[in-house]
Amino acid sequence: MDITHLVAKRSTCLRRQVGAVLVKNKKILATGYNGAPSRMEHCLEIGCLREKQRIPSGERHELCRGLHGEQNAIIQAAYHGVAIRGATLYCTNHPCIICSKMIINAGIERVVYENGYADALAKEMLKESGILIEKFSRSKKLFGVSGDTFQSKGRRVKKSLKQMT
Repeated sequence: MDITHLVAKRSTCLRRQVGAVLVKNKKILATGYNGAPSRMEHCLEIGCLREKQRIPSGERHELCRGLHGEQNAIIQAAYHGVAIRGATLYCTNHPCIICSKMIINAGIERVVYENGYADALAKEMLKESGILIEKFSRSKKLFGVSGDTFQSKGRRVKKSLKQMT
């Protein structure tokens, strides 16, 4: 998840910095962050269309210059011919409905996210698709070892740093 936060720092969105990393067999396949398409002016340069039109977060996704981090990770993999079927998507935020549909059709099998997102339909469709959805959270140090915790279908699973590498 630390890598997703590093990727998110590349974001050119004025509202929310999102990072996404596709992983399979402990190897990074592709990364993505939210921002305008290649060769287009970024919101950092020209301002935010959504702010100008006072569009609330989680609504009217099509009224934005930017692509989401998840979309850019999937597109990057396709652009470079990297197969992502069976991969895990790590993301700083829960995917929206548009990204969720792309994740389902791309064959991604697991999504690990850190922060929530107000999109009930996305959660419903991901659940219906059978994709494993896990909420990630930092845990406090236990016995001098810090680890990360995943919330998976109502269970908390503790993993030490050694197990995760």
